[in-house]
Amino acid sequence: MEITKDTIKHVATLSRLAFNEEELGKFTDQMGSIINMADQLSEVDTEGVEETVQVVDRDTVFREDKPEHWQGQNRETLMANVPEKANGYIKVPVIINKDEDE
Repeated sequence: MEITKDTIKHVATLSRLAFNEEELGKFTDQMGSIINMADQLSEVDTEGVEETVQVVDRDTVFREDKPEHWQGQNRETLMANVPEKANGYIKVPVIINKDEDE
């Protein structure tokens, strides 16, 4: 698979990233190398090799997912450090515009 600057521009647009020409060239070369390496892996003879699902004999340990309650002073500290706020909430930039073409 050939990776071109247009491919990288398309992925950047989907990811909401912007690259200058130098970065486009760099990422085009790097992504091309990664894809070529993956292509080489598809040529490896794995006939007779047992499938591996997990290489470490250990259960994954998760912590209990429970919310931490904010005390008033922590919220005030948080809000004092945000760049934009509106009506007591943190204001973030629009990521997906419904009017935009895909």
